[in-house]
Amino acid sequence: MKTCCVALLLVIAGTPVGAQQGLAGRVPPEIATLVRQLATSAAARGIPVEPLIQKAIEGSAKGVPAERVATALRALAAQLDAAAAALQQAGPARPDTAAIAAGAFALNAGLSPRDVTALAQVSRPPYSTAVTLRVASTLAAMGVPAAQTVELVTQTIASGGPATDVLGLPAQVMVGVSHGRGVTPAQAAAGLTRAAAARANAPGQNRPKPPHP
Repeated sequence: MKTCCVALLLVIAGTPVGAQQGLAGRVPPEIATLVRQLATSAAARGIPVEPLIQKAIEGSAKGVPAERVATALRALAAQLDAAAAALQQAGPARPDTAAIAAGAFALNAGLSPRDVTALAQVSRPPYSTAVTLRVASTLAAMGVPAAQTVELVTQTIASGGPATDVLGLPAQVMVGVSHGRGVTPAQAAAGLTRAAAARANAPGQNRPKPPHP
């Protein structure tokens, strides 16, 4: 099944018309037509089409009515556009499709375009913009407020540790919630933010402060 889906995504990414044919039998005809239209428009603007395909397949597989799937697809297309615009605000480099898809996921999780821009600005090698946004999305989905999510990720990057420090943030928040009596995700995240800020400001670090979100 996984191999089949990967093949389908490759077809869709390359030829939107082939996308409609590849979706035949998997989604209602009207959804396949809508996906082709959205994919053609998105590809012309450098927007990834894979999330649209995944959304169509997922909704249809769950038996969601076609009109609801269509609404979700249009909303996702708008989020992808908003994510691309937010990432362009972060710098002159054209955002890659992985970052745009992650940005749309972040917007759907409750972060704002300004949050997406701020996270992209602090994501420099070895920190991937796409990974940073995915982590932030997960934190927001766990219940960490958006502003606090941005601050936690920003301070963690400023502390100068390996990229795995950012990847491990959701797990660390979960540990803080599970080990603390009545501790909320926001409170657990606040503790991690203070610790990261202390590391970033420790004597001898001499690291440039990241842009304020």
